Amino acid sequence: MADGSLNDKLCRASASGNLSEVLLMLQRGADVNGLNEFKRTALQVVMLGHTALVEALLDAGADLSRCDPVLSLSVTHDAAREGFVDTVRALMRHGADVNVADQLGNLPLHLAAKEGHLEVVKLVIEQTANPQTANKQGFTAGQLASAHKKKDTAEYIDAYLCSH
Repeated sequence: MADGSLNDKLCRASASGNLSEVLLMLQRGADVNGLNEFKRTALQVVMLGHTALVEALLDAGADLSRCDPVLSLSVTHDAAREGFVDTVRALMRHGADVNVADQLGNLPLHLAAKEGHLEVVKLVIEQTANPQTANKQGFTAGQLASAHKKKDTAEYIDAYLCSH
């Protein structure tokens, strides 16, 4: 079992997007699912735009099912909300479930739609069991896109729903 300081170093390297340092920490015995001082794993704090780093953590056995203790956000929720389509794609290739809701009832689809991340919406809508699912505030992904003036995203979701 890796010590806490090694896990902290792994998490810091992951958060800063330092792939070579992450690989070194893993080689030195850091637990890929070990918690840092803030009770987060390296995957939970990863710099999401660094898909190769996300892949390295996943290949090392990072737990995709672990959710943040604050709102039960998964790393897939985070990547979808921020629009990192390649990261979302990598997470899905490794088995990420886009049908898991956070504490507010948001699926990754809701968060991507709200922010207008059309490429992420196109990716996750195909795997979303019911793209018309409402969150706990009663909004569907399409309604969130419309309410936040993400016209292209709202139109895409409407067209998708009409064709399926």
